[in-house]
Amino acid sequence: MGTFDEDLFLKGLEQRKATLGGAYVEKNLAAADDFTMPFQEAMTAWCWGFGWGDDAIDAKTRSMMNLSMIGALGKMQEWELHCRGAINNGVTKEEIRAIIHVVAIYCGVPQGLECFRAARNVLEAEGLL
Repeated sequence: MGTFDEDLFLKGLEQRKATLGGAYVEKNLAAADDFTMPFQEAMTAWCWGFGWGDDAIDAKTRSMMNLSMIGALGKMQEWELHCRGAINNGVTKEEIRAIIHVVAIYCGVPQGLECFRAARNVLEAEGLL
């Protein structure tokens, strides 16, 4: 651990597990090797420890922001992952639909359709559809 301090990493690890699920996070860390572990450490400390580690914005709102931004970027595998995390953070099916509407308005209908496809995968797997 040379890039960030241990406290920031541990704070990030706790938040990352709370949002994405402990099993998913542990699987990713276990799969990391000498090449990818520095990124896992930095991303956990920076994104989850620094970016998610304060109380200025609650986790639900951060998840909603993530769905909007990741949807705008068209990174659908990440979008599905963060959709599961958003549900863990209390985002409802109706709120997910509203987020997708905004993505479609500002990023185009085709991107909104991609988000709906990804959301359906997640919502069906979670028993919400």
